[in-house]
Amino acid sequence: MSKSEKPKYAKLIESADGLSLGISIVVAILLGVGAGVLMKNSFGYDWLLWLGIFWGIGGAIANIYKAYKKQVESYAEFKDNVRYKEYKKQDNHEE
Repeated sequence: MSKSEKPKYAKLIESADGLSLGISIVVAILLGVGAGVLMKNSFGYDWLLWLGIFWGIGGAIANIYKAYKKQVESYAEFKDNVRYKEYKKQDNHEE
């Protein structure tokens, strides 16, 4: 199979990749809350729950950033494509 050919289930894989972002956000937050509850119950400090929540939110934000970078890289291949040069010219004239 050449590089230009897409696998038979490429659309399904791309859709699952987008769905996995949503799932990974929820899982990151739940893991952070779970870790916070566990630390709070183990050590008895209420602020450890909030620390876990912030860790979960931080993990979710990191997942979003990684997905964003992956999308930017995938669109970079269109930058020099001849098919899209005309659209770029039209956008420049409108400004």
